[in-house]
Amino acid sequence: MKNTTDKKTIKKAVLVFGTRPEAIKMAPLVKAIERSQGLHCEVVVTGQHRHMLDQVLNLFDIQVDYDLDIMQDHQDLFDVTANIILGMRDVLKQLAPDVVLVHGDTSTCFAAGLAAFYLHIPIAHVEAGLRSGNIHAPFPEEANRALVGRLASLHFAPTEK
Repeated sequence: MKNTTDKKTIKKAVLVFGTRPEAIKMAPLVKAIERSQGLHCEVVVTGQHRHMLDQVLNLFDIQVDYDLDIMQDHQDLFDVTANIILGMRDVLKQLAPDVVLVHGDTSTCFAAGLAAFYLHIPIAHVEAGLRSGNIHAPFPEEANRALVGRLASLHFAPTEK
């Protein structure tokens, strides 16, 4: 896989997801990268939707390399975002990937993307480009989409428009 932004060959990718919908949509990418030659894949999950996420991981036989397991009782959006950023900082420093792939519009997507950005690691945004036109609806998903879109080097949109 070549990154057209700087012509660097990508050899190590980290795929990050935390919710059931993200896992369903990222599963084909995980499997494709696992089959590829010359590209190593590490799967990081945040556990943002723990029970539903585990069902999908089992269904698609996805092996998790790092589980941040961030969910706790009585936490708010600040706690979730901070815990993901801090957990991703440690994982990304250890792995030093060439690219981080995030999906969609979740807090996992935004916080993992921000951690990668802070470490100067290129971000690939899967299901990029979707917009509601109102930064507050849906909240916080629309802001997450827009912010990750700004940080990402690679944008994989679901449609041509």
